[in-house]
Amino acid sequence: MTLRRVNVVILVLIAVAFLIIVHRNLINLNDFLRREGSDSAHVGLPHESEFDIEAPRKFEVARVGREIPVVITAVEERLGALIAAMNSIYSNSKSNIVFHIVTMNDTVDHLKAWLSKTALKAVKYKMLPFDSRILEGKVSKNPQETEAVKPLTFARFYLPVFVPDAEKAIYMDDDVIVQGDIEELYNTPLKAGHAAAFSDDCDSTAAKGIVRGAGSQKNYIGFLDFKKESIRKLGMRANTCSFNPGVFVANLTEWKQQNITKQLEKWMELNVVEHLYSRTLAGSITTPPLLIVFYKQHSSIDPMWHVRHLGLVGAGNRYSSQFIKAAKLLHWNGHYKPWGRASAFSEIWDKWYLPDPMGNFHPIRRHTED
Repeated sequence: MTLRRVNVVILVLIAVAFLIIVHRNLINLNDFLRREGSDSAHVGLPHESEFDIEAPRKFEVARVGREIPVVITAVEERLGALIAAMNSIYSNSKSNIVFHIVTMNDTVDHLKAWLSKTALKAVKYKMLPFDSRILEGKVSKNPQETEAVKPLTFARFYLPVFVPDAEKAIYMDDDVIVQGDIEELYNTPLKAGHAAAFSDDCDSTAAKGIVRGAGSQKNYIGFLDFKKESIRKLGMRANTCSFNPGVFVANLTEWKQQNITKQLEKWMELNVVEHLYSRTLAGSITTPPLLIVFYKQHSSIDPMWHVRHLGLVGAGNRYSSQFIKAAKLLHWNGHYKPWGRASAFSEIWDKWYLPDPMGNFHPIRRHTED
């Protein structure tokens, strides 16, 4: 046998051996797939019924990624407002939301129990105490005015204290319902050097109210007394468009660098002495110092992310149901709250309200109807 024939025979034998190995592997793979197919009938993908949105979830998938801090206050007598707001925010987003709840000591136990016994037990939150002593010398001691001062309304002035490690944060009042993904609001672009973004009243279809004898509530003159020397010296235009601080996005890095909190405290203290603004003008004691400090130094949020004045008389006639449905955030600022006796579009608030398992809070409207 020649060398060439020997080589051919060897190559043939190698090829046959290779084919035998491949054949056996294919048989083993087929057996494996059969076993897996049989097992999946018992422990594989969930049945379609397990994804029924009406069925209670047995577990909550942990939300990871970039944290979105949302600062909101908790007041005992309106705790149901906070619950409805949190439920709407959390349910309409898959983002990693962390609620920074600023409250007084008398609310903590009640709120923890409420959260733990409802669908909100999976939310991430931090309870942050507010020491009202920080307001000493910054708010009037006049008995008539002091009665109207609610310490937690000033929590928004101290955002870096409550969210010390974040670069950005969202602040919102408790009388809101969020219908969009909160991440969209969080991603609001802020211009260089701006510490906050607000919704300008001139851009809002809601800002039509006239303040008695003080001008339009959508202008600075509706909030500040331009007869005062300290206000005149600032050189601000009285007809400048105001903004509503009930919802805003803050760049906390800029806030700290510009010492915004100190600036706000300065004007609070000056007002105690000089009465630069008054609740009789526009019904707010927190808005005026913000208007001064952020005069032409703030960015804007999408007006659909702050559809407001739902708590005013005639709000139901101001907006169409289609517009309200399209709004990303609804704000019942004003006298009439959705948990009260009468307010516009209260049925939307009802959708997100979770009854108090402790039985302490009852929406007045519901309670009187039952």
